[in-house]
Amino acid sequence: MEHRAGRHARHRVETHGRDGVHDPHGDPFLRTRFAVPAPPDTFLRRQRLARHLDGALRTPLTLVNGCAGAGKTLLVADWVATRPELPVAWLTTDADGQGAGMFWAYLLQALRTSGVPLPPDIAFPADANRVGDALPARLAALLGGRDRPVVLVLDEFDRVTAPEIAAQLEFLLRHSAPGLRLVLVTRTEPLLPLHRYRAAGELTEIRDAELAFTPGEAARLMEAHGLRLSPAAVRGIVERTRGWAAGLRLCALAAEQAPDPELCLKEFEADRSAVADFLLAEVLKRQDAATQELLLRVSVLDRFGPRPATAVTGRADAEAVLARLHRSNAFVQHVGHGVYRLHPLFAEILRAHLRMRRPGLEPELHRRAAVSFRAAGALPEALGHGAAAGDWEFTASALVDDLALGQFFTGPRAGTLAALFSRMGQRGGDGPAPELVRAAARLSCGDLAGGAVRLRRARQLTRRYDDVADTTAARMGCALLEALTARLTGTPRRAEDAVREAEALRGLLPAELVDRHPEFFALLLDHLGSARLWAGDFAGARAALTRAAATGPGAAVTALPREDALARLALLDVLHGRPGRAERRAREALAETERSGLARPAASGVERLVLAAVAVEREELAQARALLDTAGESHPALRDPVLEAGRALITARLHLARGEPGAARQAVELGVPADTVSPWARGEAALVAAAADLAEGRPQDAAALLPEVPLDQPACLVGAARVLLAAGRPGAAVRLLDRAAVDERAGPAVTVRAALVRAREADRAGDTAAARRLVTRAVREAHREGLRRPLTEAGAWIRPYLTVTTPRHRHPPPPRATTSPPPPVEELSGRERDVLRRLAQAMSTEEIAADLYVSVNTVKTHLKNAYRKLSVGRRNEAVRRARELDLL
Repeated sequence: MEHRAGRHARHRVETHGRDGVHDPHGDPFLRTRFAVPAPPDTFLRRQRLARHLDGALRTPLTLVNGCAGAGKTLLVADWVATRPELPVAWLTTDADGQGAGMFWAYLLQALRTSGVPLPPDIAFPADANRVGDALPARLAALLGGRDRPVVLVLDEFDRVTAPEIAAQLEFLLRHSAPGLRLVLVTRTEPLLPLHRYRAAGELTEIRDAELAFTPGEAARLMEAHGLRLSPAAVRGIVERTRGWAAGLRLCALAAEQAPDPELCLKEFEADRSAVADFLLAEVLKRQDAATQELLLRVSVLDRFGPRPATAVTGRADAEAVLARLHRSNAFVQHVGHGVYRLHPLFAEILRAHLRMRRPGLEPELHRRAAVSFRAAGALPEALGHGAAAGDWEFTASALVDDLALGQFFTGPRAGTLAALFSRMGQRGGDGPAPELVRAAARLSCGDLAGGAVRLRRARQLTRRYDDVADTTAARMGCALLEALTARLTGTPRRAEDAVREAEALRGLLPAELVDRHPEFFALLLDHLGSARLWAGDFAGARAALTRAAATGPGAAVTALPREDALARLALLDVLHGRPGRAERRAREALAETERSGLARPAASGVERLVLAAVAVEREELAQARALLDTAGESHPALRDPVLEAGRALITARLHLARGEPGAARQAVELGVPADTVSPWARGEAALVAAAADLAEGRPQDAAALLPEVPLDQPACLVGAARVLLAAGRPGAAVRLLDRAAVDERAGPAVTVRAALVRAREADRAGDTAAARRLVTRAVREAHREGLRRPLTEAGAWIRPYLTVTTPRHRHPPPPRATTSPPPPVEELSGRERDVLRRLAQAMSTEEIAADLYVSVNTVKTHLKNAYRKLSVGRRNEAVRRARELDLL
């Protein structure tokens, strides 16, 4: 009786099921589960995704896998709506725990609803929890015989967790080809052998990264909500939401009601919005209590691997839990190599809940993370978490002990470090490391007095420690800052002592640590070289600066000392009268600046002074003025006496070239504050003042300044000889030149002037043949270097010799190749010439763009075209070639 009754019940359920009235439980089918969702009015159709989804017509299996609110369902629903010719069966699956019988009953009903006829032998299951193998087999045979494939969409497939359902569905898919196209919309990886379909090219996949909105799509979405935002505002909201569809829509809904939508989006507080409600309900509350606690704790981290995750959670299985959350698209993103991050909005909401649920725990979590990152050698992360914990003693010690103090001055993290430690204040630790950091912070922004006070305090604190090994890095930091303050104050001996101390301590530190921070010794050598340059030790300066320029080639963190060292080597060339080599080195320094992305205030500015000096020698006075106007915008920590003296002297020489002797004298009268006097700076200043006296007709006053001039430097010596000659002492002038053997030690700007002094003496003595020979030699050498200024400043006596020597020119034109270069194959456009003129003024690509009111990319395009037309590959070659062709 029981057996017959059971069979009767089974027949009743199957019969009702075929009529589409009841499911295996005897309840009516829920029609909403077969309905294709209707997109909202503000829905944005994205053609790139629709085109990708067309692959569902060519592959048996399509997977649309993304996080909650990624727009998966609406994407597929819109794709279905735009293709009415397709036979589409839509089924939104039920909650977890749904039995196999219930699943297959709803799947069959979805097919019937879509118009697929089911024969009598394919009956609805009577048991809600199980189904036999016959049903999938019969259905596969039916679908496999169709002329047109059926598209079966299973939405929210992540709710289906029963392995037997996945196995039966895979059987159906495999044996119904080509009559079935299965589209799974899910948050998690389905329990199907995706690797097989992927290897066979039978899988179409759309995942989270592709579902994310691009800035262009986000702008169009905002317009659909009536919001017209600036590109910057759109980029900002896309970055913050990572292109998450629900986040963008909820932000747009909030901004619609705001009087200033852009400000609303900029100040959007995720933890107090509908975004928080969505993520808490759809993501956090779906997890068990232990997983929720883990998510709250890891929210203090940005990018993190297993070690910091374990440190903040105290769970050995943290990595496994994070991997599971990533697979289930729970807003935990795997960025590669075992490193994870939380979606920024999710992290923001979790941190707010952490503060609410666990008051006072957040600093402790940051402290644990800082210790973990420091042990792993991840200094930036250790510093960030140490600062967030408010443990400034730890944070400063981490920076100093890692030998990274130099990064306050150079490298891409200089601004970040300054901002981070600006929160430290006066009560953030009282050990040597915090004091060193305070000193570095002040010196990096040009506060020499404040930095020196902090540096002395740090020195005193390091001497209190008995164990020298514990303070090696701190003493190294002191040496670096000592060298910098010595440079800034013009105290060369102090710089020498600091560098000797650092070299002695170097052997006490692990070689790997020293090698990891090439900027440390690059800065030290640059400081030493500049201090020696101020002292007039040109050979020692050249040696130190050459080593600094070769340290850490190509590394962004050494870009500033390399650029500054190259620029000061170029300044040495100017002081030795070698303008051509000085120009090449200065442009090499500029190229270093451009390659590394240093903004002008972050560079030294010395190269612009050098180029201005070369322009004065060539009497390109407008260009010299433009270069001097920008040379003052230099890194605050590099505004040393060498820079200030160089600026004053070159400015004065420009005034002399313009016929403004009073302004020239005024430019050098103030002098440069420094603890020691620079012999060459004092001598050059005296020669400028003497030249001003000569221009005003006071030769004896000019001669009275000569005791200030060092006669062991060729440029100063030749200048002194010119003054003696003008003061009526030609014999003394020539004897001075003979004694110093100028021709053997100096460059063309000096030797040309020396030859002209001798020519002037020969002219006075009536030896016109010797004078003509000397002038001819001077003109030839000046021609090669493009020097006009030495011939102009020689005076009226030279004109007859120039008429004979160069009948078509009062003085020689800029240097040209022995064979005149051919003109460009294609004429440069006006805009290309505009760009080249600014390139000759040592302007960066960004500065040219700003000056011409065009984009950086437009400038790069003009430069590329100009390089092609001039047959050159670099900016200095382009400038040189343009000069040769008189294009500037």
